[in-house]
Amino acid sequence: MINRDDLVVECEPAVADIEFLDDRLYDYNVEQTGYRDGKRLAIFVRDAQQAIRAGLDGRTWGGSGEIRSLWVDTTLRGQGVGAKLMQAAEREARARGCTQLMLGSFSFQSPGFYQALGYEVLAVLDDYPRGHQLYMLYKRLTSSAS
Repeated sequence: MINRDDLVVECEPAVADIEFLDDRLYDYNVEQTGYRDGKRLAIFVRDAQQAIRAGLDGRTWGGSGEIRSLWVDTTLRGQGVGAKLMQAAEREARARGCTQLMLGSFSFQSPGFYQALGYEVLAVLDDYPRGHQLYMLYKRLTSSAS
């Protein structure tokens, strides 16, 4: 039996420990669904020195994809880099057999950017973080680029 003294709160856990949890959850999800096709999805824009200037991180699994983060350096914003990253992610997700992509965006980030790319708002969580909202969005992927 685990009691309260066995619990350890960690504000900066080791990356390997978080990956361990992700792997165990993935194993459980595979056991429950039979889908073993989970893959990370990462796309980067690098400069001549190989420093990351923009990028996208997510995953695909069971016919669906999730974008976990999208970031573009301030010097590249407004030049279509984010849209190109999203389009590349959609192409790759389609190639992996996905029929939809989902993501979250805070109100102070870019929910309108994603809506302009054809993403629909599924839900809005108010006051997360305090004074803002979290938008959950998704897009159905057609067989051709859209």
